[in-house]
Amino acid sequence: MVKLATDEQEMLDGKHGRAQQRAMEILVQYAEALGAERFVDTNNVHLFVGFHPYPEVIKILDADELASRFLLDTEEKIVVDRVKAFNTTHIWAMDLDRWQIMGAPESLHNLMESIRKYSIRTGICLSATCTPYQVGNVPIRGEHCAWTESSAVPFCNAVLGARTNTEAAHSAFPAALTGKIPLWGYHLKENRRGTHLINVQIDVRDIMDWYLLGYYVGEVCQLAVPVYRLRVQRAPNLSMLKGLNAAGASSGGIMMYHIIGVTPEAPTMEAAFSGNRPKETLVYGESERRQAYENLNCAMDENVDLVNIGCPHYSLEQLRDVARLLDGKKVHEDVTLWIWTAYQLKAIADRNGYTDIIARAGGHLMTDSCPLNTNLFPEGCRVVATDSAKHAHYAPAIGGMDVFFGTMQQCIDAATTGKWRGELK
Repeated sequence: MVKLATDEQEMLDGKHGRAQQRAMEILVQYAEALGAERFVDTNNVHLFVGFHPYPEVIKILDADELASRFLLDTEEKIVVDRVKAFNTTHIWAMDLDRWQIMGAPESLHNLMESIRKYSIRTGICLSATCTPYQVGNVPIRGEHCAWTESSAVPFCNAVLGARTNTEAAHSAFPAALTGKIPLWGYHLKENRRGTHLINVQIDVRDIMDWYLLGYYVGEVCQLAVPVYRLRVQRAPNLSMLKGLNAAGASSGGIMMYHIIGVTPEAPTMEAAFSGNRPKETLVYGESERRQAYENLNCAMDENVDLVNIGCPHYSLEQLRDVARLLDGKKVHEDVTLWIWTAYQLKAIADRNGYTDIIARAGGHLMTDSCPLNTNLFPEGCRVVATDSAKHAHYAPAIGGMDVFFGTMQQCIDAATTGKWRGELK
């Protein structure tokens, strides 16, 4: 049975209100199911509140009732005063400002507005992004967090050296209410050690290559902790690591990894494995790269209906690059171009003129969401081009789409010509 500290027992006894009491009830059940012996304090939660538009949900516009039912797992209506922990929010069911462009129904818009007001009232931060580390949520090494979003979790663990497991709505919201999370999994040092050695025998040059590397290793390693040994010691940038994270969490479930000489807990191979011997040593070369690429491309018709890029949300650098690629060009009349980012970064893009360039070309710079979240694709869309291995992995199953995967440049070429001409180089 989980051991409770004094403040945790007080919350469970209802001394700090019904909301914290119900949250602790859930967390105690969660901890006991996991075999956790105690809780750890957290003041950093990335939570999911922008509900999926299930038909039965849309009929409920009372946000307190929604939160009670879907985040606190009770038919009792519990009114939350303020959440306790610092927090950011994952993507929402639609672009909160450009929902009509997505083709979202008005009933969904009304639901999101209800949740928006609820969030402001209760102290939930409306970051509305799958990349909280790009908009100010940057925990320090060793900090205990409670993050949702599969691609953000390995960024938190591996890139920043903070500590989190992959949380869901029913654990992250109680964590935000109480400032507590079970001490298990990647909160514990022994579980962060490397398990598999990946000898990368080719130069991983650009974002697409990092996606392909992550996708191949995720498929092979699943929930393991891979340790990447690069042939060429070239430090990846934020967008490259973002791609590695998203791909490895899509084809597998990688939440933690090490890159020798790059990530904070892996200055050496010895440090990365921390006493472990590799369970397996794998090779990643040209044939493995080709295999990952072919697994991500399923479209046969070269005519593209939608170019969807920014999954995970584009960085400011990527917004600059895509604006430069579109400058002076026009999106083909038969193609829809959606570019996704956090609205905080869109504000900077607005100031820098990137948004105007994209709009003049006929594209749309979108925020807050992603079609993978709600299956809101343009009407009649059959073929999608994307520079995201995550989007390429999920779109066939979620939206029934045929997908081309390639570079940003290849995607913009498809947007302006209407045809896919990308290939693996």
